[in-house]
Amino acid sequence: MKKLFKIILNTIPRPILIRLSYVVRPLLAFFLRGDTFIDPIDGKGFRSFLPYGYGDQRNNVLSPSTLSLERHRLLWLYLKEDTSFFTAEKKVLHFAPEQCFLKRFKRLANLDYTTTDLESPIADVKADICDLPFEDNSYDVILCNHVLEHIPDDTKAMQELYRVMKPGGYGIFQIPQDLSRANTFEDNSITDKKERAKIFGQYDHVRVYGRDYFDKLRDIGFTVEEVDYTANLSQELIEKYCLAQGEIIPVVYK
Repeated sequence: MKKLFKIILNTIPRPILIRLSYVVRPLLAFFLRGDTFIDPIDGKGFRSFLPYGYGDQRNNVLSPSTLSLERHRLLWLYLKEDTSFFTAEKKVLHFAPEQCFLKRFKRLANLDYTTTDLESPIADVKADICDLPFEDNSYDVILCNHVLEHIPDDTKAMQELYRVMKPGGYGIFQIPQDLSRANTFEDNSITDKKERAKIFGQYDHVRVYGRDYFDKLRDIGFTVEEVDYTANLSQELIEKYCLAQGEIIPVVYK
């Protein structure tokens, strides 16, 4: 199965994968049901999760029911337990909306919720993150997760995120990050997809962020909180929810 998933991820365009997943997801959830692991987003249990990865695949990380990964489940827990996201009236902008969140967030009566992406077939507004069609100081909350590593000019993208966020607002800008690196690595001369997957972790990534990511956000003007949410959880829950221990949630404020 691991080899099959790798072939599918690397050969089928992402917009098509998104559409196909709506058909395949119920079947996967049915055949893998159990009680060894739990997806906290929908509360369903499974005997195992699925493998995932464009380069080296990670085992037991993709939820069969919501198609959430470690970062999605971690974000859900943080929003649910440590913020008023699910209860307070907020104007929210969500980049590259994930399937595990989209319908759930749309149903929240407290949110004025807009999704945006340049290519996603499930986004409300087609837009370039480096040239957004939104007014200054528009949004209370911005979710932009695992997007910036795809953007050649991430400084411009961060500036646009800062521009459209309301003063007093906050955002969560998760990225794949190598915390063993002090500095972000990027090399625009690497264009081969296999080489990019090997070096950057995915064929369409353009950099590997290091610990300096947080300072880059601060240089834009954000106040940054580096949240290690797994430090609040027991080892049993980390394993039960299939989370990445020590993953940092970058929470930014304007």
